[in-house]
Amino acid sequence: MTGAVPVAGPVAVVATPADRPEVAALRHRVFVEEQGVPAELERDDADATAVHALSRDDAGRVVAVGRLLPDAAGPGRAVVGRMAADPAVRGRGHGGAVLAVLEREAVARRQREVELHAQVTARRFYERAGYTAVGAEYQEAGMAHVTMVRRLPDGLL
Repeated sequence: MTGAVPVAGPVAVVATPADRPEVAALRHRVFVEEQGVPAELERDDADATAVHALSRDDAGRVVAVGRLLPDAAGPGRAVVGRMAADPAVRGRGHGGAVLAVLEREAVARRQREVELHAQVTARRFYERAGYTAVGAEYQEAGMAHVTMVRRLPDGLL
């Protein structure tokens, strides 16, 4: 067989309870250390019940994470948040892989729509994933954000 072999992109999975320390460590590095978010704002009680997803690099390190809160924006309307990627892998597909897993998990939980509060600097990333900004920009944790939504396709599973 000749020709180019397709290269698979990053893969994300639903995090297990054993993954939680690595998920928390990456979020702390990105949000608290890099972006200056107060530690008490970065962690909240929703972490205990959220669906967490992660992507690992070739060395097995957690390099991208996110969480899903079903029905958090109302019945059938999930909220995706705490999306974080290690600076070394940004733009390489790890964040997109995490977002795709969270969206599939939302569909599996009968969610019809996903809402997120995007840092304005990440707006184009979410637009490419099918999200639309709603409303004006606002400040959250000292940074400009915009609320974005996406209607989930029925066949996403």
